[in-house]
Amino acid sequence: MDMINDILTESELRPLMSESLELIDESVLEISLGMQLRRYAYKLTREQELDDLGILSYHYHPKKTNDKKIELRFCISNNRYCSNPECKSGQCQQRQKCSREQRLNILVFQYSFSYLKQFVGKNTSQSISDELMAFRKKTSFTNTVNLCNRTREIIQNILNHNYTSTLQTIYLNSQVQALLLYGLECLAEDKSEESFACTFLAHEDDRARIMQAKDILLQRLGEPITIRELSRKVGTNECYLKKGFKSMFGTTIFDFYQNERMNHARYLLYEKGLSVTEVSDLLGYSSISHFSTAFKKHTGLKPCELLLR
Repeated sequence: MDMINDILTESELRPLMSESLELIDESVLEISLGMQLRRYAYKLTREQELDDLGILSYHYHPKKTNDKKIELRFCISNNRYCSNPECKSGQCQQRQKCSREQRLNILVFQYSFSYLKQFVGKNTSQSISDELMAFRKKTSFTNTVNLCNRTREIIQNILNHNYTSTLQTIYLNSQVQALLLYGLECLAEDKSEESFACTFLAHEDDRARIMQAKDILLQRLGEPITIRELSRKVGTNECYLKKGFKSMFGTTIFDFYQNERMNHARYLLYEKGLSVTEVSDLLGYSSISHFSTAFKKHTGLKPCELLLR
């Protein structure tokens, strides 16, 4: 699934794909008319460290009303669950016999045009939230969402609640609406850019940290590093690193890294004459197919097609 692979790839800088993970559970829940929750739970090993990530996708189609929707996707790792049926909400009741395992949860929340239009009044303002809810913006886009404490708390509530039947529907309805609220608030803050540049990048030491992060990425084109690891190396938190990097260089960390990585791949293939297998290994890809997919997405060509030119 491209939707799952996209968020997996962006949540770290390693070429991790859904087919390389063991799918434990998959569920689809129609919370209300026009509002849906999809959940994918994967078994996660210690070697597969991921950065938690939130993404808001705005889908617009000029003619197909059913294709208009807002989508929130979350990649949440480091959650441990016990498969013992006597254990509730991941809390093991038999510690000595605990079968707790680390899981990765991919949550996809979809809000259709038919659902969102009920909140749009006749006298709507020109705010980014009203513009999106009314689908006045004519181009689709994707933007990261800051995983603040209140967002994380809601996600944990959704994953670990004990409600069933009608009460579950009521509870999830309230939680999923709150997620949309916080997602739109986060997007509005990103668009306004408020005082972030003044409070962070105005300091020379902080700008130096962002420059250091860029240098580390360039030095490690063949040794992908997670954003969590990168933030620790330069001495700042993940949120400041992501926003500071985009403010200074006009692109996300992931997009910058992938662009440099694929440019280097092109050089190794075309100028140095290395094989596809050799380049895939040098750039730290787990398989040739993952490398080929990333290369084609960036260049429009498969690696073998480039070599034939």
